[in-house]
Parts: sequence; structure tokens; C-alpha cells
Amino acid sequence: MRFTSEQRLDDGVRERAFTLGETPGILWTPASASPPAPAPLILLGHPPLGLHRMYPRLAARARHAAADGFASATIELPGSGDRPRLPGAEQARAELGRAVRAGERVGDEIVDALVLPLVERAVPEWRAALDALLALPEIGGPVGYSGGVISLGVRLAVVEPRISAAVLFAGSFVPRVILEEARRVTVPLHVLLQWDDEGNDRQAALDLFDAFGSREKTLHANMGGHTGVPDFAAEAAGRFLARHLG
Repeated sequence: MRFTSEQRLDDGVRERAFTLGETPGILWTPASASPPAPAPLILLGHPPLGLHRMYPRLAARARHAAADGFASATIELPGSGDRPRLPGAEQARAELGRAVRAGERVGDEIVDALVLPLVERAVPEWRAALDALLALPEIGGPVGYSGGVISLGVRLAVVEPRISAAVLFAGSFVPRVILEEARRVTVPLHVLLQWDDEGNDRQAALDLFDAFGSREKTLHANMGGHTGVPDFAAEAAGRFLARHLG
């Protein structure tokens, strides 16, 4: 891991950009984080729109987490930002858009082509980032995951034993194989669902929640579109992570 820039935000949060191989990322640590008192870590998931575009929302989430004593980190997803495009992703995205505009059911083959290559490439990168982050003296466990793409969060929760709890944002299409993998998820879960999300298959999100094997799982559904998560819902998700990671 190589740090490429550093700044202090006005609330004392330390923000450092880094690269890990060819993967860019950002780490936020609270002022309280130090080798004698390492901060628990939250991995911030996000849609594949690029870190530059997502930065305001990610930084806001990180600062809220820092106020509770948590470090946060995120990485640029494959095919996003300045990274090379994923083969077939643009065609799959175009076919999905055409189906949605026509009011047609989005076929499983389109969902698989759009989501699975991202999951297959991103999960090993997240795990490598976690290795590097936990090697820093000011960062410690436990580790949580918060955000989307929900399929990526599901796969991470299945294969990464260092993740102790997860907040998953329902708002993207879910391949059939991920629905099956959800049965193997056992960590505590808090799932946020926007009931009127124009880009989400609500029934698929409900089916996914039902499939999760976790003994502790909560579905927090709210009226409104994709970007309209109310403040109280975000605060409830923060309290969930604080309870399990604190």
C-alpha cells in the first residue's frame, strides 16, 4: 500500500488516498486512532460510478463513522473511474436500460453479465485491501462492511471471515448465484431498502433478505427512491455497526 496524499478534514479526520497495486482507494481515520488504541474498520461499498463522483457521499459516511470512533476505507471498483472497462459491461448495461425503458423483465443473463464480472474481480481486491489496512498500526478489528453493490457485499460476507457484521444497501440487481450464496451468510445483517427504488427489483431484494442464513438480520424499508434514504435510517444502520464493532 502506497499513500499518495493526505489531508486533515475540519473535524480532525485524517484522509489519505492510497494505491494498492493498480487499485486506488481512500482511508479515513478518526483523530483518536493510534497504535495503542487502533480503530475498528468499516469497508465502505458503493456503486460503480467512480470514486471522484462518489466522494461527497463516501466522505460524509466516513466522517459519521469517525465520530463514533471507526476508521473507514473504500477502493475504486473494477471498470470505474480511470480503470479499464470490464469486458461486456457496457453492452449488458445498454440491454438492461432497454429492458427497463420498455417495461420488460430484466433477464437473468443480463443481470449475470452486468454484476458477476464485477463481483469476481472486486472481491479479491477488497480482501487484498483489507490485508494492507489491518497491517497499519492505527487500524484494528473488528471489521464491518457497509454499502452496495449488494451482490459484492454478499460475496464478501461469505468468503471473508474477518467481517463481523454488514449493512447492505439493496438497490442493484441480484444474480441467481448470489441468491444461493446468501444462504451461507451468517454474520449479523442490517439491510436498507428503498421501497420505490426505480432501479431495483423490490421482490428480488425481499427474496434475497429471506435467503440470508444469518440468525440476526433486520430489513429497514423506507418509502422513496434510490437516493432518498432518510437520515433516521442511516443513523439506525450506524447504531447497528457500532453495536457489533464497538
